[in-house]
Amino acid sequence: MESDAYNATSILALPDVTLKITAVCTVIIAVVGVVGNSLTVVALLRCPKIRNVAAAFIVSLCIADFFFCLLVIPFSTTRFYFKTWIHGKFLCTVVPFIQYSNVGVSLSCIAMITINRYIMIAHHQMYNTIYKPVWIGCMIAFCYALSFGMQIPTLAGQWGRFDLDTRLLTCSILPDENGRSSKRALFLIGFVIPCVIIILCYAKIFWVVRSSEKRLRRHTSKIQSKKDQKELKAKRNDMRITKMVLVIFLSFLTCYLPITVVKTVDSEVHFPGLHVISYIFLYLSACINPIIYVIMNKQYRVAYKTVLMCEKNRLLSSIRRSGTQSKDAIKSTDQYYDQVDTKTVFSTVPCSIPMDRLDLSDAVFQEDPGNESNGLPNQQSTS
Repeated sequence: MESDAYNATSILALPDVTLKITAVCTVIIAVVGVVGNSLTVVALLRCPKIRNVAAAFIVSLCIADFFFCLLVIPFSTTRFYFKTWIHGKFLCTVVPFIQYSNVGVSLSCIAMITINRYIMIAHHQMYNTIYKPVWIGCMIAFCYALSFGMQIPTLAGQWGRFDLDTRLLTCSILPDENGRSSKRALFLIGFVIPCVIIILCYAKIFWVVRSSEKRLRRHTSKIQSKKDQKELKAKRNDMRITKMVLVIFLSFLTCYLPITVVKTVDSEVHFPGLHVISYIFLYLSACINPIIYVIMNKQYRVAYKTVLMCEKNRLLSSIRRSGTQSKDAIKSTDQYYDQVDTKTVFSTVPCSIPMDRLDLSDAVFQEDPGNESNGLPNQQSTS
């Protein structure tokens, strides 16, 4: 009986050709997502110049999206193609568990990157204290522990259950025997709260940057000092990076809002076509970030090309060539500024340049790969 239930005929009143085309779209999305996210991880590991604090969260985000494309989307391909769930009850429990958990991890990582940008811009004096390797690891572990931990009551059948929704032939969170479901709580904790945090951080970031620009315009003469020029350039670089993260967040919202609205407005599935379209948008969220990196980031384009063409690491070579210059700059600045330690999760580099003087390419998304002197040298390159 149970087997028959899990192989029931779909009630989706859609033409076969529509579902076949949808299945093909999911295959394309899965392939692009697996290749793009894995390529991003490899590029980060091979190219020291784009390894930094934000990159740690980018890697975490890419890993979550990679497994979403590898372990979740293929099962949707089969349900669209065969118009039925053919994988049995066990996978009907595991797949939604991974799906909902990955959604939480993705948005949590985006929130962590946004908080990173906020602290760098609004509270840069605290930056090196907060973003030490051990704390970065704890932050990433928290993202995964919270996202997967919130699914455990549902996995145990104590707060809703993972089961087959026969109206859409998708395995999802359904009410348990007592009519309880964790969907609303998960939506509030895993979606609404991170979004509010991100929006508040961006509001504060743009307020701080706007105030700083006004202050600089008031106190800067037509012939700007070298210090003012560096400060202005650093702030502009930070804003480019921050805008980049904002694009990632907005793309996430664009991909997730359709399914949220459709499931709220059409909970009885009177318009199954809208649900299918909303699922396509949902799946796009797992493959779109690498595309954003390619479009908006020169360093990532160079890193991707290095990996794809098996070229000599151009970013690494540029760092080695600029190593001596970077050492001289650091020694010179020691005479005027207190020593601080700038450390990332990937490398530990003693640095005496204060954050507001540095053309920060902690910026995973620094735009000018040719401006080598602005990046911090890797420890190997300075030895």
